[in-house]
Amino acid sequence: MSKKESTQEKNEEQEIKSTSDSAKQTETTNEPKTQKPPKSKETKISEVEKIILEKNDLNDKLLRQIAEFDNYKKRTAKEKDEILLYSKVLCVKQLLDVVDNFERALQVESTDAEFKKGVEMIFTQLSQSLKEIGVEEIEAMNMPFDPQFHNAVNQIEDENFAANTVCQVFQKGYKIGDKVVRHAVVIVANP
Repeated sequence: MSKKESTQEKNEEQEIKSTSDSAKQTETTNEPKTQKPPKSKETKISEVEKIILEKNDLNDKLLRQIAEFDNYKKRTAKEKDEILLYSKVLCVKQLLDVVDNFERALQVESTDAEFKKGVEMIFTQLSQSLKEIGVEEIEAMNMPFDPQFHNAVNQIEDENFAANTVCQVFQKGYKIGDKVVRHAVVIVANP
C-alpha cells in the first residue's frame, strides 16, 4: 500500500468515527424533554372562563371610567354656568345703584328739555342693555307678598288692599332667571 492510500484510509476511518460521535451527541441532545401532558377539557374550560372574567372585569372598569368622565364633564359645565351667573349678578348689583339714580333724576322737574331727553335716552339704553343680559324687574306693587322676592320693611293697615299684599315699593327688585339680584323693598298691607 502506498502512503496515499493509507492516509486516505485513515481519513475515512476518522470521518466514520466523527460521524458516529456526532450521531451519539445528537441522540443525547434529542432525548425527549419533559413534555407537558396535553391539557384536559376541564383545564381549557377553566382557562377560558378565567379569560372571560378578566374581560368582563376590564369592560366594567372601562364603563366606570367612561361614566366618571361623563359626570366630570357635566359637573364642570354646571360649575361654569354657576360662575357665569355669579359674575353677572356681581356686575348687575353694581349697576343697580346707577339705575336707581337715573330713575330719581327722571322724576325731577327740569327746565332744560334737551337735558331731560338726553338723560331719558341714557336710561333707556342702560335698561335695554340690562334686559339683553337677562335682568328682569321683580313685580311687586299689588302682588302677594313673597319673601323670596320681597323684603318687607313695614306693615300698614289699609282696606284698599287685600291681606298680605304689597301696597308700596321703596326700592325695585331685580332678578336674572330665577336668581334674585336684589330683593324689592316693600310695605305690606294688612286690612
